[in-house]
Amino acid sequence: MTVVNGTKSPRLGSADRRLMRTLIVGAGVAGRALARDLAGAPRFGLEPVGFVDDDPHKQLVTDQPLLGSLDRVAEIALQEDIDVVVMAIPGLDSDIFTKVTQAASSAGASVRYLPSFVAALERRVVGSDMRWLDVGQLIGRDEVHVVSPAAAAMVRDKVVLVTGAGGSIGSELCRQVFGFEPRRLVMLDHDESNLHRLQLELWGEGLLQNDDCCVADIRDRARIDQVFRDVRPDLVFHAAAHKHLPLLEQHPCEAVKSNIAGTENVLWAALKYQADRFILISTDKAADPTSVLGASKRLAELLVQQEQGGRTKVASVRFGNVLGSRGSLLSVLTEQIDRGLPVTVTHPDMTRFFMTIEEAAGLVVEAARLADAGEIFVLDMGEPLRIVDLVRSFAELIHRSDVQIRFTGMRPGEKLNETLFCEDERPVKTEHPRIFRTDASARPRGFQQMLRTLYHSAENNNREAVRDGLRELLAEYQPVVPEVPAQAAPYADDY
Repeated sequence: MTVVNGTKSPRLGSADRRLMRTLIVGAGVAGRALARDLAGAPRFGLEPVGFVDDDPHKQLVTDQPLLGSLDRVAEIALQEDIDVVVMAIPGLDSDIFTKVTQAASSAGASVRYLPSFVAALERRVVGSDMRWLDVGQLIGRDEVHVVSPAAAAMVRDKVVLVTGAGGSIGSELCRQVFGFEPRRLVMLDHDESNLHRLQLELWGEGLLQNDDCCVADIRDRARIDQVFRDVRPDLVFHAAAHKHLPLLEQHPCEAVKSNIAGTENVLWAALKYQADRFILISTDKAADPTSVLGASKRLAELLVQQEQGGRTKVASVRFGNVLGSRGSLLSVLTEQIDRGLPVTVTHPDMTRFFMTIEEAAGLVVEAARLADAGEIFVLDMGEPLRIVDLVRSFAELIHRSDVQIRFTGMRPGEKLNETLFCEDERPVKTEHPRIFRTDASARPRGFQQMLRTLYHSAENNNREAVRDGLRELLAEYQPVVPEVPAQAAPYADDY
């Protein structure tokens, strides 16, 4: 890829396929096996262009050039226009591992990792771990990687706290922030296994012996206060939330406890301990919400907006579906196809906005730089796509013509077509071409008292009172219970 105005545009490889220029760290057995696999399988979308290794004699046993030593990763990545850096040295010293991954990230390259050395020797290297789909073909536009010196400067030498760090968006934010050399990156999550996995990925070890992996529940205000008092973060990315729409329709009290009250706890602590910036990760489902998930995130946006004008710059970032997150469409499709099951789609005409998780996280960091007065930033996600069309493209990419689709019917709270802006919101351009903002919304009279009543209903697990409270707080919240009969149809039919 080449960098143009802060973004990377895809390089075309053989047969006009987009191939990601790949630098392999380690020219040993595992690295050379990987290079051979990638060179012989362009369907993986990765084009090996060379190695880095501290042993200059490795040049004699590799088909690809040895481009330099590990301490030149950033320089080589820029010179060779590298898109992906793959770590292929088992047992690499953790300090060197950290420096190499930071150098790769700072040069705008994404970092990927081999599985265990034993798995590499057993030739299970590429199949699932290294696959790179042609995202542009799936979403109908080129993926944009944000490489902004101003965003890097905002993070460099700062203390950054990410809530929900073990989740899909939170972990990708950690990866990108890590590459900008913060003074400290504190990863907060209530799931210790997710934190263990992320620490292993970023630092090359998963000992969980330092305070940068923080187990805490955002619902616990006293615990959140303790964390902020100890950490004193400069920059807070609040990604922790319940996000599964159908489950929250069944359990609305949990949405209130985490998505609204939990957000208020983290925001309150950020203000109390005078963080420079607080950024809420929101969703397109907050725009004219029809679901409990959307309503809870819309109220979280309003909580953030009401704190504008203080020392801490606050903002929300709203975007749609991401490809690559746990439980996202592609992961579900892959599992269903691998098991020989029909692909389940709720409605033949359902559309959604899509972007990759790397793209979304990069734009969130860019939006944080623009935060000033409680804005809701909305990411430009291109045109909405029909789910069945994306399924068709995905099946073509993996060369499967036998995929069957079963329509299950829309679920309570689901929209047929998502929107990015509320009906009364006006999109306003920002200095970034892929980021818009909206004007602040007025809160209803008695907002705080109604919010406390809502919290009380949630604490008492009164689902109907919670639903009533959401409607009272948000005039735009219009719950839907669609009545669409389930039907079955083969993949080959014309929808």
